[in-house]
Amino acid sequence: LIGVYTNRHGERWELQLKGSGKTPYSRNGDGRAVLRSSVREFLCSEAMHYLGIPTSRAASLVVSDDDVWRDQFYNGNIKKERGAIVLRLAKSWFRIGSLEILAYSGELDLLRRLLDFIIQEHFPSIAMNDSNRYLEFFSTVVSETANLISLWMSVGFAHGVCNTDNFSLLSITIDYGPFGFMDSYDPNFVPNTSDDERRYKIGNQASVGLFNLSKLLQALKPLLDPRQKQLASQILEGYGEHYYSRFTELFKTKLGLLGENKNDNYLIAFLLKVSLLC
Repeated sequence: LIGVYTNRHGERWELQLKGSGKTPYSRNGDGRAVLRSSVREFLCSEAMHYLGIPTSRAASLVVSDDDVWRDQFYNGNIKKERGAIVLRLAKSWFRIGSLEILAYSGELDLLRRLLDFIIQEHFPSIAMNDSNRYLEFFSTVVSETANLISLWMSVGFAHGVCNTDNFSLLSITIDYGPFGFMDSYDPNFVPNTSDDERRYKIGNQASVGLFNLSKLLQALKPLLDPRQKQLASQILEGYGEHYYSRFTELFKTKLGLLGENKNDNYLIAFLLKVSLLC
């Protein structure tokens, strides 16, 4: 993260470099990015924006003179590639993992301070003096995450690595790695060649979203009283309904279906099955 920029519309954007080298938090990697993945992130994040899907944006791409060694297909064939750096922007880069790691390590005071900062900066509808502010925050993240994954599915987008560290607390698409778009409908589509277990196949994205939200709830529980914990569990149980409702709404729009009809869901499921058979 290199700073915060306020544009002429008063919008605040956090500027981040991807591929600029090692950080204190590097997991024994070189911190570099190759040109092919940098171009893909630049193009896809901008495409997602213009498709109306919440996402980080790309501001610039600079080609580096550094050689970067990568095993592109994870088959032991390491090759030298050209390096690059992407300057990317988002309203916030905080992820579920940003809270999860603090709860896991027992840093509850820091967890509370960070959560209050995130709410104050990015969730203006939540009052900071509200004793239920963490509950309201969780409710918002649950519904917006369901909305985001529904939007992904509506355009056949598979993120590729849907872990808690790649799920934004602002429910935007971040960290474009081994993503992909389906050419034809296939719930088993996996864009990540290293995902041998198909954990993040496109048909699992909604379920993985629920898993990640359960991890968020687990991180928040030390800050909640017994009543709030019970309510938060009920909110999480409503995730599936949020997702299914939004998914249906988006696909009805794609098909030009108006009003409500009990056969709408059957038609959507039937057409997807036909697409699979084709």
